[in-house]
Amino acid sequence: MASNPFGLMFQPRQTWTRLSDHMPTSLPGALIYPVILALLPAVAWYFGTTQKGWAIGGSDLVRLTPESALTIVILFYLTMVAAVVGIGVMVHWMSQTYGAQSTLAKGIALAGFTATPLFIAGAVGFHPQFLLDLLIGLAAVCYAVYLLYLGIPIVMKIPEERGFLFASAVVAVCLVFLIVIMGATVILWDMGAAPTFID
Repeated sequence: MASNPFGLMFQPRQTWTRLSDHMPTSLPGALIYPVILALLPAVAWYFGTTQKGWAIGGSDLVRLTPESALTIVILFYLTMVAAVVGIGVMVHWMSQTYGAQSTLAKGIALAGFTATPLFIAGAVGFHPQFLLDLLIGLAAVCYAVYLLYLGIPIVMKIPEERGFLFASAVVAVCLVFLIVIMGATVILWDMGAAPTFID
């Protein structure tokens, strides 16, 4: 499993084919990958926002207090893992519609492996720069969508035409999750998890 991030990034078709025969069969096995990889962006953004800081345009350098950043990063980490689990549950739930044989563990594992570019791109948090981070984030989203469209037919063992429709439905679910996360962020900020900046 340790080589999967690099395999998915540089040899996605071969890696999906290999993974399709060795997908986790238990929930702990499916969760270990996203639980570990989600630590990378969480740690990176904690360090970047408290130690390095960022500036937009010609404004002054902005940093978060360690306490505020820790609260936000813990919520960020839990949100990443919960999103992978939620999307995995939806993948499993929709699988019968598209004639795929799935299990809950398989759905979660597929969602976790597909999110690999997003986890790796989260390392930009070590050096926050708005424009650069935005461009890398967009590239990571595009590559994750590519992995999804490539991986679903292989892992679910369905024809590519059906896999395309299945993957499109999963993308729609991901957009719903994004809106829910944005709404939850506003609510949590109002409840006291808003960032506190160092003067």
